Amino acid sequence: MYRKYMQDLINWKSKKNRKPLLLYGARQVGKTYLIKEFAEKNFDDYVYINFETNNIISDIIEDNINPQNIIKELEVAFGKKISKNKTLVIFDEVQANPRALTALKYFKEDAPDYYVIAAGSLLGVHIKRKNYSFPVGQVDSLTIYPMDFEEFLIATNNELLSEEIKDSFDKNIKMTTSMHEKALDLYNDYLAIGGMPEVVLEYSKEGSLISAIDIQSKIISDYKNDITKYAESANEANKIIATFDSIPSQLAKDNKKFQYKLVQKGGTSSIFGDSINWLINAGVTHKCYKTKIGVPLSMYRELESFKLYMNDVGLLTNMSKFPIYLIKNREAMNETMIGMLTENYVATCLRYNDLDLHYWKNEHESEVDFILQNEKGETIPVEVKSKQGKARSLANYIKEYEPIYAIKIGAKNFGFVNNIKTIPLYAVFCITKENL
Repeated sequence: MYRKYMQDLINWKSKKNRKPLLLYGARQVGKTYLIKEFAEKNFDDYVYINFETNNIISDIIEDNINPQNIIKELEVAFGKKISKNKTLVIFDEVQANPRALTALKYFKEDAPDYYVIAAGSLLGVHIKRKNYSFPVGQVDSLTIYPMDFEEFLIATNNELLSEEIKDSFDKNIKMTTSMHEKALDLYNDYLAIGGMPEVVLEYSKEGSLISAIDIQSKIISDYKNDITKYAESANEANKIIATFDSIPSQLAKDNKKFQYKLVQKGGTSSIFGDSINWLINAGVTHKCYKTKIGVPLSMYRELESFKLYMNDVGLLTNMSKFPIYLIKNREAMNETMIGMLTENYVATCLRYNDLDLHYWKNEHESEVDFILQNEKGETIPVEVKSKQGKARSLANYIKEYEPIYAIKIGAKNFGFVNNIKTIPLYAVFCITKENL
C-alpha cells in the first residue's frame, strides 16, 4: 500500500550524516509494513527483530549492547552476513527492550555505517518514564500516523482523482461537478473507514464496511489491552481507559473543550491529567490547545483549556456507534454527530502534515476551530463546516485580527471570495506549512 512516508525513508537512507532512525506511532498505523517494504525495495537484504516475540535476541542485547557484538550475534542467529552498505537492521517493538533503544546511541557513535531502524508502538509512554535511557541527539526520528485521505484514494484506485484534487488546490480552481461529488462520496466513506492500514486494505479488497468495522473494533480492543498491559498500575489503567472511552462524548458537545466531569463525576485534572498524557504519548489522541493570538502560538496556549481528538476518524466513528448508513446520506446526518467526526478528521489531517493544533475562543463565545501559523509567523483561522452555513465566528475573528486570509473547510467546491479561501473537505490533506 502506498504511504507518503516512503520518501522520508528514502531521504534518510541517502543522508550523509545519517543516524539510526527511530519511528514513533500508535499501534496498527503501519510502521512494520512500511519498514519491511522499504527494506525490500531499497536494500539487498534485511534482518528483522521483534522484541516482543524474540526473547533470544532480546536476551543477547540485554547482556551486551556493543554494536559489533550485536551484529555478530545477529549474523549467527540469522545465518547470514550483515553488510554495512547492503543490509538494513530492523528493531521492532523496541519499547519492550530498553537496552536495544540505548544501543542506538552506540550505533551512531561507534558503527555509523550500519543502517538501523527502530520502531515502537508505545515509545512515547516509555520514554517519559524516569528510568528509561533515551539516545538524545543520537537518532533521527519520524512519527507515523494513519493513512490520510490522499493515501486512502490511492489505495481505493482513485489516484487520478487525488491528482485532480491537488491540481485544483494549487491553482485554486473548481473541480468539475462530477469529480466534486465523487470526492465527497469517497470522503464520507473515509469518515467510516478511517486510515488504519489494515482497515483500508480490507475495504479496498472487499468493499465491505462491515468487515472494516470488525477490524476497527479489534484495534480499539488492542489499544485497551495495551493500556492494561503497560500502565503502571491497575488503578492507572482504569483511569486511562475511562478517559479514552469519554472521547466521543467530549466531542459530541457544542463546547468541545475537554471536561473531566464527563470522564467521572467529580473528575479533575489532578485525577485524570496523567491519563490524558498517557494517551497522547501512546499516539492514540491529539491535543488541541485554546490559544490567544501571538507569535509563536505555542507561547500563548491556555494549558487548562483544550480539546482531545482521536488519532483516526474511523476509530472515532466506531467508538461512537454512529450508524454507517447516515454517513453515506449527507442530508440525513445528525449535525452534532457529523460535526464531531468532521472536526476530528480535519485535526488528523493537520497533524499528519506536522501542523500544531490550536483553537481560538473569545469572551463572547465566538470560536474558530483551528488557528494555523505559517513559516512567517502569520496566523490563519480555519473554520470547519460539516454542512453549509454561515461562519459567524470566523467573521468575528477576521474583524478583530484582520488575518492575511482565512480558510473555510466544508462541502462547497474550491473558491476564494472576500479573502476567504474555500477548501472542500476532501482536500484538507493539501494544507501544509509550505503552502499556508
